[in-house]
Amino acid sequence: MNVKGNIVDILNKRIFKGEVIIENGNISAIREVNHAVENYILPGFVDAHIHIESSMLVPSEFAKIAIVHGTVATVSDPHEIANVLGVKGVDFMIENGKEVPLKFNFGAPSCVPATSFESAGAIIDADDIKLMMENPDIKYLAEMMNYPGVLFDDTEVLKKIQHAKNNNKPIDGHAPGLRGDDVSKYIAAGISTDHECFTYEEALEKLQKGMKVLIREGSAAKNFEALIDLLPVHFENMMFCSDDKHPDDLLLGHINQLCERAVAKGIDVFKVLQAACVNPVKHYNLEVGLLQKGDAADFILVDNLKEFNVLETYINGELVAKNGESFVQSVPFDVLNNFDTDTKKVEDFRFASSSEKIRVIEALDGELVTNEIAADSLIIDGNLVSNAATDILKMTVVNRYENDVPAIAFIKNFGIKEGAIASSVGHDSHNIIAIGVSDEAICKAVNLIIENRGGVCAVNASEEKIVSLPVAGIMSDKSAEEIGKAYAALDAMAKQMGSTLRAPYMSLSFMALLVIPSLKLSDKGLFDGTKFKFTSLEIE
Repeated sequence: MNVKGNIVDILNKRIFKGEVIIENGNISAIREVNHAVENYILPGFVDAHIHIESSMLVPSEFAKIAIVHGTVATVSDPHEIANVLGVKGVDFMIENGKEVPLKFNFGAPSCVPATSFESAGAIIDADDIKLMMENPDIKYLAEMMNYPGVLFDDTEVLKKIQHAKNNNKPIDGHAPGLRGDDVSKYIAAGISTDHECFTYEEALEKLQKGMKVLIREGSAAKNFEALIDLLPVHFENMMFCSDDKHPDDLLLGHINQLCERAVAKGIDVFKVLQAACVNPVKHYNLEVGLLQKGDAADFILVDNLKEFNVLETYINGELVAKNGESFVQSVPFDVLNNFDTDTKKVEDFRFASSSEKIRVIEALDGELVTNEIAADSLIIDGNLVSNAATDILKMTVVNRYENDVPAIAFIKNFGIKEGAIASSVGHDSHNIIAIGVSDEAICKAVNLIIENRGGVCAVNASEEKIVSLPVAGIMSDKSAEEIGKAYAALDAMAKQMGSTLRAPYMSLSFMALLVIPSLKLSDKGLFDGTKFKFTSLEIE
């Protein structure tokens, strides 16, 4: 098979008219030939760090949409399902991903549970990591979120890192805000990437110290604008990633969108494509073609090098998508889950107090980091309650793996004026998180999640809406179009109830992510991510 176009040779920084000759899934030759075809042929895009689970789609359904946008491979951390189901969950992702052409490259989750300060559904210890690292289907050690463990020479953490080194597999980082001697020690431990930089200065320091920095633009955390100006100089050591991408956003675009934005800023197209296509393949030693003779025939056709409208996607020489249509079919799979808690009563969400001041989580739109602020408490009948007028709302995290007392905190900037929203997508342990204007509404939302054994929902006086997530309580068993449409309707309902956040459910899912400062809530209590210890809701 021959494919003609303007060939974009990123490695040699040239564009020429030619044709790609494909035999048995590989590129047997690339010839310079004159022709009238105006389209451009370039290597496919690679998402350098993504949790497939955050799309609420199983890998096979994620693939159907991603290939339409020119994505041929992902570097995927199955950390979310691992926290619910352990190694069995990772195996599910690998096997389901093998059913479709897109090249999923899964890592071994390094932090299950993410911390000892929350209840997860499983444990993956150093012995498990040793076995996973010996598995050729595991390409790297996924993000080492426990950076305090690295800094304080935690034996278990260092064993996991050593197992990766013993198998010559890269080690991913996760160190938001880490600077100076601390980041130097973190890098010296063998950790080679970070996708958590949220300032130019932080990313520059990490680049100068030898780390590869990923420019993340997901549904909640958006660091493209803060970091993109580093790309012209540091293009050999930067990549693009989503980290977390919700289904409605995935339907609109993927890494192709970041290429368009970068080129629009005047950045050289070869440098942009080096980050989008080449660097992940080289860094993670991926079996993904780069449009060279002898490579796997993994490439895309686009109409121009400004908008990057994807016309055709090829993987291993197979045309898998054309003009917005995916040729990948849905595949059957077994639905796995881990949900074992009873429905709750309204009084379970009471918090008896006489304190005049409380610690409040301040959510920041588009950021995973939060602030800690102090606020006046509102007490009715001895119970701390939401104050919708000042946007200080009650929040709960409910252990979904066993019956336990719900943890209570308060949060600002969700803006809800009625009802409640809830989710069993709660990074990292995926317990149930809910925020609402009253204990009754919170209880109603939590119970809706429990009855469905997972999902995201919104409730008010007149309506209940849920997107059910039966796969591990974090993914749907349906297609992207179905889940994307249902999720968009749910997102709209949350905004009609008053939320001013761009992605209220994505933001909600990170409010229990203890490894990112400053104040978060686990099922065990309010947590100070700066001091890495529990703190009190009440301010004495």
